[in-house]
Amino acid sequence: METQQELEWVEAQNMVFSEDLVATGKQQLLFLAEVDRNRCLYDGPVLHRASYRYKYFWLPLLAKHGESPVTEDPLVVPLDCEWIWHCHRLNPVRYKADCMELYGRILGNSNVVSSTQGTSKEESEKLWETMYPCEPYELDLSNDSVQDFSENVLEGKESATNYDLISAVKRQTTFFYQVSRPYWNEDIFLEEAVARYKGFLHLIKRNREKNLKRFCVPTYDIDLIWHSHQLHPVSYCNDLVAIMGKVLEHDDTDSDRTKGQKLDTGFSETTTQWEETFGSRYWKAGAMYRGNPPSPLSVDEYKIDTIHYSSAPPNKTNQNVIQLPQKMLAQVMLEIVDVRNLPSGHKGKLVVSFNRKEEDIVFNGKKQLSISSVSQGKQVAVFHCESNGELVLKLISRPSHNFKMVRPAKVLGKTSINLEDLQSVASKLPMEKWLDLTSAVNWSKPISIRIGLSLTPPVSAPYLLHFVSMHHCKGSYFSFLLPRKSQQIKGWTNVVDEADNEIISIQKGNLSTEKTKSNINTEVIGRTATGETHRLAELKGTMWSMMNSDWILQIKKTSDKDKHVFELTGTRKVIIFPGRKLEFETRYYGNEEGNCFMTAVEFSKKYPYGNAVALMDLTYGSLEMKEEWLVLPVILSAFVLSNFPDFSHQSEKANGKNA
Repeated sequence: METQQELEWVEAQNMVFSEDLVATGKQQLLFLAEVDRNRCLYDGPVLHRASYRYKYFWLPLLAKHGESPVTEDPLVVPLDCEWIWHCHRLNPVRYKADCMELYGRILGNSNVVSSTQGTSKEESEKLWETMYPCEPYELDLSNDSVQDFSENVLEGKESATNYDLISAVKRQTTFFYQVSRPYWNEDIFLEEAVARYKGFLHLIKRNREKNLKRFCVPTYDIDLIWHSHQLHPVSYCNDLVAIMGKVLEHDDTDSDRTKGQKLDTGFSETTTQWEETFGSRYWKAGAMYRGNPPSPLSVDEYKIDTIHYSSAPPNKTNQNVIQLPQKMLAQVMLEIVDVRNLPSGHKGKLVVSFNRKEEDIVFNGKKQLSISSVSQGKQVAVFHCESNGELVLKLISRPSHNFKMVRPAKVLGKTSINLEDLQSVASKLPMEKWLDLTSAVNWSKPISIRIGLSLTPPVSAPYLLHFVSMHHCKGSYFSFLLPRKSQQIKGWTNVVDEADNEIISIQKGNLSTEKTKSNINTEVIGRTATGETHRLAELKGTMWSMMNSDWILQIKKTSDKDKHVFELTGTRKVIIFPGRKLEFETRYYGNEEGNCFMTAVEFSKKYPYGNAVALMDLTYGSLEMKEEWLVLPVILSAFVLSNFPDFSHQSEKANGKNA
């Protein structure tokens, strides 16, 4: 940063807030996750009933509690009322006006706690029942009687806000998807978000001082902290009046991200102002728009009985058959901002190529960025890679197209960035730095490039495995990826990781010396890298029993007769759907024509709508799994589904007879 830019940043960081916004941010994430597990609160009769209860039951109770505490314990707000209250407070100007009109003061949350904080609700429930004997304290979100509800304001009811709370809720239903990655709960990520929120408010303050009307658009990390601040309405109003002389509005009504529209233009202007004011990049790894949420699963019957599957750790007795190292992954955003000290008379286009110095499970090969200019516009690379090791950057000069003689590209210099060092730096901004390049040529001055770089706190990387068949030919072995569609594999199939390390070998067969045609087709055996042999799965009737019955794989009937799904149950419940679902639906995989994808989705109390935990490409024998407990069950499931085509047909016939 230049001196003036450093002073601007220091001034922004001198802002004082009345609340711990890191703690409030974590609590907000916890609450939003609970609401997302009850999506009937997003729309329909339950939402309308919740809005009614909020206006005519919760707000009067909160007002009474604010006059003088009505319980010794903190007042616990019911989940449905808290959701409407949450969305009402996210319009702080309107919330303040409504409170002043109805109750003569802002209704804050002093001595009020969320239903997700595990506090005893007994006193709150007794008080509610005393005030509202005909209305239950907690709304039964699964009760069909709610479906018949229609809001009819009875005589004698207190007046209420006419703010369109239903629309306010619907505007917030996709927010949790944008902030639901694991690293959002990390202190370092949220602390940086608070610092950036202060910077954001500072820009708005500067605009007000210059009488500039500018629509400032936050990144999602800033927006989460902004929401967290607004959830303390009294503190928010006092803090904002002290900082800039007025209560700042929060406009969430515009969601059109089309180029040239208000949101797009506002974000571009905010980016420019931030970079000019503070001398750093406005974007932040992990904090940008993720795109639209994936489509929900259309098969609802798999939500039943999830109460029995609470994501408890599985029995690891048979998991020890294979051992996989855990690697950590980070999202990185990189921009090449500028270059200086180029050789005199240099001509041509400048690009910076970058790659990982070490092998990486997800980031392979080289990428490149052009040097930013007014004519070219900005180029920002966004990618995932392992969170350790070095990123190598090379400045390359490419000849211009108007040269009559084509000259080869020339490397002007290179440098590297240690990703682990970056994570240990307690910086409140993304890295913004000049890097001197080393070169084989002794330039008069070392060439330097200015980079903007940020990365997320590391999270567990997925396990990426492949099926490989080993064949002997003229004294040597060669391998190829498998299985191909409708291809039956004979002999051992090796399962290897991204570095081609053998994890386990599997094949049809059994452990006995006398093999028959029948039992070869009803068992799967495995051989570990140390040479130990195990019976991993066997067909029992219409289902596959895996790992000594720790897991069972069977076909599941659906209302769609043309699509089969498979149920994989053990200590957890997993449904294997055809195609790419949920998170895997939104991922780009290149040309997928002819590929047979299947998605493993976990259902539990934590994930009643499903959590995509693995992706199987049965055409090319590729597997991606999020968690270690699922690795062996998915390997076996993929092998069975690829190599025992009669299994699904036999199971379907049996289920048809039993129906």
